[in-house]
Amino acid sequence: MTDVLRRILAFGSIAVLMPLAAMAQGAPAAPPPVTVAKPVVRDVIDSDEFIGRFQPVDEVSVRSRVGGYLQEVHFEDGALVKQGDLLFVIDQRPFITALNQAKAALEASQSTLVFADAQYKRAQSLASSGSQSAQTLDDRRREFDSAQANVRGAQAAADRAALDLEYTEIKAPLSGRIDRRLISTGNLVQADQTVLTTIVSLDPIDFYFDVDERRLLNFADTARKMGTDLQLGGGGVDVSVTISDPTAKPFKGKLDFAENRVDNESGTIRIRARLANPDLVLQPGLFGRVQVAASNTYKAILVPDEAIGSDQNERVVYVVADDGKVSTKPVRPGPRLYGYRVIREGLDGTETIIVNGLMRARPGSKITPQMSELPQERQDTAPEAASAENGQ
Repeated sequence: MTDVLRRILAFGSIAVLMPLAAMAQGAPAAPPPVTVAKPVVRDVIDSDEFIGRFQPVDEVSVRSRVGGYLQEVHFEDGALVKQGDLLFVIDQRPFITALNQAKAALEASQSTLVFADAQYKRAQSLASSGSQSAQTLDDRRREFDSAQANVRGAQAAADRAALDLEYTEIKAPLSGRIDRRLISTGNLVQADQTVLTTIVSLDPIDFYFDVDERRLLNFADTARKMGTDLQLGGGGVDVSVTISDPTAKPFKGKLDFAENRVDNESGTIRIRARLANPDLVLQPGLFGRVQVAASNTYKAILVPDEAIGSDQNERVVYVVADDGKVSTKPVRPGPRLYGYRVIREGLDGTETIIVNGLMRARPGSKITPQMSELPQERQDTAPEAASAENGQ
């Protein structure tokens, strides 16, 4: 191939490529595709999360009402006991002797009463015929009244002795889990002083947690709108408590009490929830996290977390106009509910927002919107509580 021919071919290639390059430079690039959707609008109830501890509804330190030497123990350490079960027996022999003495004294006083009654009736008969003086009749009546009083006193002493004998058998005052025995057989038990063991009830069980002043006012206002008081449980507000075991499902219960004053040092108030515990999984002293409804039902704007961006110190959502132009709207996020983030301020629910592909969008630019529909609840993310979120 000659040099002349090479120059002709090279010039022809350049002549062809130059129009193509000019056409490529002049054609505008298509806007990037981005997934958009309408926010979810639904009725919700806010919830707050707190840390607390389980406590028994009832707890008792078992003591003896009579003193004596411990003779028998009738339970296994840590067992479940029912109200009325026999737990301990104090040596009964001194109390049996005391009861026998009291019964004997009662019989003697009853015999004296029978004799005094006969003497009084005889004196009445003689006095009516004039054979007995009035003074003697008064003496016989006084002796009869005294004998009656002696019988009542002897009966009370016998009842007391029988009660003391009954107290030597120490029974469970409530149903629940018993602790270990704190004293062994053969030891001296002081009446009303020596602690023999403790019992805690397990079903139902209480959960106590502390609420700060700000959220306390919110809870109290919600309770008033329901026509009740927070101190009465806010009308039985539903709660859900989770424990450290990740495999355990949340335990359901209701608020039933709040203290009547805010603690001066901590600025908190203690609130109680009561939960059913039929399987006895929950134990007194366990820590847990409680979720409490913190508002009445209201319409909420819900968006995915990935739809919320940042602009310096603001949280923003990317809004798409009908022509595909992108702009930002500052928003105030709230709690996470139903897998979404509640938007407190900034949206009214009619906007079209970018839900996926924020990196391909810029304020003022255009996109190719790909419309999608958000489900009412996302199952891949469990509902969370409204604690310490930005903008709350």
